Amino acid sequence: MKKQPEISLNDDYAIGHTGFLIRRLHQIAVALFAEECEGLDITPAQFGIMLTIAQKPGIDQSAAAESRGVDRATMASIVARLEKEGYLRRAISKTDRRQKLLTLTASGKSLLNKAHAPVARANERTLEVLGPRDHKSFMRLLEKLVDGGNHHGRAKLRLK
Repeated sequence: MKKQPEISLNDDYAIGHTGFLIRRLHQIAVALFAEECEGLDITPAQFGIMLTIAQKPGIDQSAAAESRGVDRATMASIVARLEKEGYLRRAISKTDRRQKLLTLTASGKSLLNKAHAPVARANERTLEVLGPRDHKSFMRLLEKLVDGGNHHGRAKLRLK
C-alpha cells in the first residue's frame, strides 16, 4: 500500500481543529471496521452493545446504553434491529416493568464470536502507525480525554 504524505499540523491548521482530527480518526476507524467486518452486517455501535450484553447477560437496556455512552433513541434503534435480526432477546423485568432486560441469542453469540477477530484487526490497523509505546500513551491519553470530558457528552458514559 502506497503511503500518503503526512499532514502538516502547522499552527494555522492545528488551531481549532482538534475536533476535525478526532472526527477524521473516527471516520478512518469506522472505515477499517467496515472493511474488516465486511459480510457480517454489524456496526461498531452494535458490536459494542452486543459485547456489553455478552459480558452482562440480562443487563437492563438503559444500563447497557450507559456502559457505551449511547443515547436512548440510538439505543432503542440498535436494540430493535438486533432483536429483529434474531441476535438478542428483550424481556420485561419481573421486578420493574419499566426495565427491558437484554440477552444474546445463540445467533447473537455466534455473530459476536465471528466479529471478534475482524474487530481486533480493525483496531490494530487504526493504530498501526504508532509503535507499542506510542500506542499505550495514545490510549491512556484518549481515556483521560473521554473521562475528563464525559460530562459534556449527549449521553453519559458510566463504566461502573
